[in-house]
Amino acid sequence: MADDYLVRIGKLIRDARQHRGWTQAQLAEALGTSQSAVNRIERGNQNISLEMIARIGEALDSEIVSLGYAGPMHLRVVGGRRLSGSIDVKTSKNACVALLCASLLNKGRTVLRRVARIEEVYRLLEVLNSIGVRTRWINDGVDLEIVPPAELDMGAIDAEAAVRTRSIIMFLGPLLHRMDRFMLPYAGGCDLGTRTIEPHMIALRRFGLDVAATEGQYHAVVDRGVRPDRPIVLTERGDTVTENALLAAARHDGVTVIRNASSNYMVQDLCFFLEALGVRVEGIGTTTLTVHGVPNIDVDVDYSPSEDPVEAMSLLAAAVVTESELTVRRVPIEFLEIELAVLEEMGLDHDRTPEYFADNGRTRLVDLTVRPSKLEAPIDKIHPMPFPGLNIDNVPFFAAIAAVASGKTLIHDWVYDNRAIYLTDLNRLGGRLQLLDPHRVLVEGPTRWRAAEMMCPPALRPAVVVLLAMMAADGTSVLRNVYVINRGYEDLAERLNSIGAQIEIFRDI
Repeated sequence: MADDYLVRIGKLIRDARQHRGWTQAQLAEALGTSQSAVNRIERGNQNISLEMIARIGEALDSEIVSLGYAGPMHLRVVGGRRLSGSIDVKTSKNACVALLCASLLNKGRTVLRRVARIEEVYRLLEVLNSIGVRTRWINDGVDLEIVPPAELDMGAIDAEAAVRTRSIIMFLGPLLHRMDRFMLPYAGGCDLGTRTIEPHMIALRRFGLDVAATEGQYHAVVDRGVRPDRPIVLTERGDTVTENALLAAARHDGVTVIRNASSNYMVQDLCFFLEALGVRVEGIGTTTLTVHGVPNIDVDVDYSPSEDPVEAMSLLAAAVVTESELTVRRVPIEFLEIELAVLEEMGLDHDRTPEYFADNGRTRLVDLTVRPSKLEAPIDKIHPMPFPGLNIDNVPFFAAIAAVASGKTLIHDWVYDNRAIYLTDLNRLGGRLQLLDPHRVLVEGPTRWRAAEMMCPPALRPAVVVLLAMMAADGTSVLRNVYVINRGYEDLAERLNSIGAQIEIFRDI
C-alpha cells in the first residue's frame, strides 16, 4: 500500500472518529491497541491490513472506513483447467521476515529489494512501526525502506500483530543488544502443534538473555556480564533457532561459533545480509558458522533477498497436479535438488536452463519447464531432512503429487505434530489418504479429483495443497477463509490466473 493511500485512509479514520466524538484513546480501547498506534494510523505512518480497517469501521460504525470489507476472504475455484506459459518465483517469505528482524541490528537505513508483500510481512511491519521504526514502500511499492529510531518504544508494541506471527520470536536476538529489559507477546503463526522456545533459549542464554513467560508475555532480562566462552551447540537444527543465534552473535563483541546450525535458504540469506552490514560469517552453507561480531552497526545497506524455493515447489506442484506444461522461472535450484531427484524417480518430465545468479549475487537460479507426466509412487517413503535434504515445508506438496501418481506413497512429516492430519482434507476432494498416526499418511493414487466446498486448513502449506487439488478437480470448489495462504503468498490467486487458472476472490456480504 503506497504512502499516499495510508495518509488518505488515516484521514478517513480520523474524520470518522471525530464524527463519532471519540478520542484516540477511546478508539484504541475499542480495538485493544494503544493510543500511539491509533495516532500512527491516523497520520498514515503505519501499515494497516484490510482486517484492521474492517475492525475500525465496525468500531466507528463507518462504511467509509470499512472500504467494502465485509468478512474473511474466500476463493471460488473453477477446476479442470490446464496451466500454460511461464511464471516467476517471488522472493523468499522466510528470508524477508528474518531480514526485517535483522534490520533492528542496524542504526542506519536498510533497503530490502522486492520484498514479499504478504500478511506475515505486514504483521512484522505493524510491530516495527509500533515501536518507532519508520518503514515505507518505495520504487512503486516494490522495495522496502527501514529507518530505526534512536530508542525503541517497546511499551507501545502492537501486541495484536505480534501474536499473529511466530517470526516475532526473532526479535529476541537483536533486542538483547539494545536494552537490558523488554517484553514481547507470545509468538503465534500457523497451528502446527506444540512448539516451545527452549531451543532458542539454549543459544540466547549464552549471551546473557533470560526469559520468563507469564500472562501472555515473554519477560526478557539481559545480564551483560555473560558472554559465550565456548562454541554454542544448538539442540535443534532449526531455521529460526539458527537465525536467532546469528542475530545475537552479530553484535557480540567477539567471535561466536555456532554448531549444528541450519544451512537452509533463509539462514544463508541472513548470513549474506549480515555480511553486507559488516559482520564476517564463515561457514555459510555448512552446519558450523563462525561469526565475527560488530558491536556497533551503523551503515546504509541495500540488499536483495533471494527467491523462495517453497513457492517454486508450489508452482511445480500446481503444474504436476493439473497435468500442465509450465515454465517456472528464477528457481533457487540448490534448495530443490532433492525434491527434483524424487520427482525424477517418480517419472517427472522436465528440463532446466543453465544456472545464473540471483540479485544477491550468491544464490544459484534456473528456469524449470515441467510437462505432463505419468507418475509412479516412489519406492521409498517421502520425509524431510535438514538442508540439504528434502525441505520440511515442501513435504505437503508431495501429498497432492502422490495423489496423481499410480501406487501408494508413504509420507512421514516427523517435524510437526498436526500437519499430516491436515493433509487428509484432500479426501474431501476425492483423495485417498489414510492417516496412520499424527505424523504419517499413506497416499493412494491416481486420484479422480472432485469439487467441494470446505474451510481452509489452519496451516499454510496444507492450505495451498488443498487449493492445488481444487484447481485439478472438474467443477467449482470453494475454499473459505484463506488468510493463512495470504500469510505466505503474494497475490497467489491472481498469479495462478495469469497462467490459466480460474480463481475468484470473494467475501461474504
